[in-house]
Amino acid sequence: MPASFPMFFFLCVGAICCFSFLTVAMVAGVRQKEREAFYESETLKKIAETQGGGTNPALEYLREKEKIARAKRTDGIKLGGLVNVGVGVALMIFLAALAPHHPVFLVGLIPFFVGLALLAYAFYFAPKD
Repeated sequence: MPASFPMFFFLCVGAICCFSFLTVAMVAGVRQKEREAFYESETLKKIAETQGGGTNPALEYLREKEKIARAKRTDGIKLGGLVNVGVGVALMIFLAALAPHHPVFLVGLIPFFVGLALLAYAFYFAPKD
């Protein structure tokens, strides 16, 4: 038996475990989305069956749900921008301390400006209600 066999065996088992986990996670995510879609359709059916008055509650429900999704998306973009700005500043500080006589720290400007662009989009250019 070659000396590299235990490492090869370990890597094979690791790869099998990794792809098995990814498959199970993907199937679980798909099932959750199916369940959510089913519950939403049932809710819309019940709203449509019990509708009264002049306004359509099903349309109001869908509009409100879309408004909430838009707000969550905008908040996620804001959070991503803040994280990128923080990573950029931390990277500049780290690289400036690591190589004080070389301008390597300027690499930290890349995530910094990406974060600023995300924040600018979220605050000024994202669709408002």
